[in-house]
Amino acid sequence: MDAAKYIWMNGKFVNWDDAKVHVLSHTLHYGNGVIEGTKAYKTEKGYAIFRLNDHTKRLKESAKMTLIDIPYSVEEMNQAQIDLLRKNEFTGDNIYIRPFAFLGYGVMGVYHKNAPVETVMSAWEWGAYLGEEGLKSGIKLKIASMTRPANTSNMGKAKATANYLNSQMAKYEAIDCGYDEALLLDDQGYVAEASGASFFMVVDGKLISPPADNSLVSISQKTVIEIAKDMGIEVERRRITREEVYIADEAFLTGTAAEITPVRLIDAREIGCGSCGTITKKIQSTYFDIVFGRNAKYEHYLTYID
Repeated sequence: MDAAKYIWMNGKFVNWDDAKVHVLSHTLHYGNGVIEGTKAYKTEKGYAIFRLNDHTKRLKESAKMTLIDIPYSVEEMNQAQIDLLRKNEFTGDNIYIRPFAFLGYGVMGVYHKNAPVETVMSAWEWGAYLGEEGLKSGIKLKIASMTRPANTSNMGKAKATANYLNSQMAKYEAIDCGYDEALLLDDQGYVAEASGASFFMVVDGKLISPPADNSLVSISQKTVIEIAKDMGIEVERRRITREEVYIADEAFLTGTAAEITPVRLIDAREIGCGSCGTITKKIQSTYFDIVFGRNAKYEHYLTYID
């Protein structure tokens, strides 16, 4: 990864290489931490963070779900991210921002009430998560052998670090089998989400995405649905079977890092034309116009860094 100059830790800026924690930090051993993924783009007016408040609010909500008391308000953390971008003096087109909170050094054992909470804002220059060619022509997706945990066994609505072991194992399996990304089913056999992105498919001109029954409520997914409805495209949220995915006209993933990435193949089955579909391309183009500040209708989602 590309190192930046500074990281914000517990209210102070520290040099990138000095942002360190103790090896006996609680989260390192027991996995209770919360993260966000936010992105800033270089517009004609300078850098703009896309849906900053929504992401920071979700971080606080994830922390509440997992019993982590972040000692900063949404407004304070928003300002920290703005200041972080200014101080690092980035030059690239895409800046990924990773706010997170975790349990630090001080206690050991599963019970975490007295563990100190560490709050961090970091950012670095990062291009297309699934590759530039993937953005253009589409990626290969593999349905993972493991499923998303049921609601009775974890809190899928929390963007919690522990949840990503499931994603990590699924993605490793997919790449090891020659694919680019993993698609996970839920415990009932219906499509849940990719390892770090939401799933959409197009059938007969209609955009279909699974409900967030046991997965994260995606901000990017909400944006895509809004874009589609503004275009007059019918949107349906319902359960999706594996078989339906194979015969979809188009498919794509969406997330802060994934942006709008078309899917050209799933489990050796070519999807649609085997490249970026017509509706996917329209949504992708509109999405990039929005985040780069070229669409006035959605400009309220941008926080400009002056």
